[in-house]
Amino acid sequence: MTVPARQIRARYSTDTITVYQAYPPGIAVPALAAGRFVPPFNRDRMTWIKPSFLWMMYRSGWATNPGQELVLAIEITRAGFEWALAHACLSSFDQRHHGNRQEWSRQLKNSPVRVQWDPERSMRLEALPFRSLQVGLSGEAVHRYTDEWLVSITDLTPSAHKIRDLLRIGDEKAAAAWLPIECPYPLPTGIAAALGAADVA
Repeated sequence: MTVPARQIRARYSTDTITVYQAYPPGIAVPALAAGRFVPPFNRDRMTWIKPSFLWMMYRSGWATNPGQELVLAIEITRAGFEWALAHACLSSFDQRHHGNRQEWSRQLKNSPVRVQWDPERSMRLEALPFRSLQVGLSGEAVHRYTDEWLVSITDLTPSAHKIRDLLRIGDEKAAAAWLPIECPYPLPTGIAAALGAADVA
């Protein structure tokens, strides 16, 4: 089956979608204890959420990179996720979606959400020939994320380490069985077009 060049693949239900973030223990442990993000989580900084588990593993080095030692699965409402995408701007200029650089720069400055398409990753964390979406939340979007959209926070660090250890001994079948099942996310047509999800390449 051919995977579109740009497609959101995620674990989701009728009402929620799971995204991933990695933090140091100082931020992640209080969040897990409270079931929400609490200080020292900084609402004034842009926070990036990722629907792709394997891209999160690539970014965090299987939850071993400094400052990313705990991987969190954050369940948020689909309504909130789609609000973010509807208020997003692509993080880099794309002539197919922006009239000119000035218009893109203005939109980027005023949008509370940035999105970018990065190469998806295999279980071996190698780049694949199709893209995965990363979503950066700032300002109003961060407050909505932490106060309105968040449903639950789960520590997936043990699973990340288990998959890594199975891959190290060459048992890819067992490792794959630990992966979250991610399916193409049904984006509203208008949002898909604005994000370039409908692009062929």
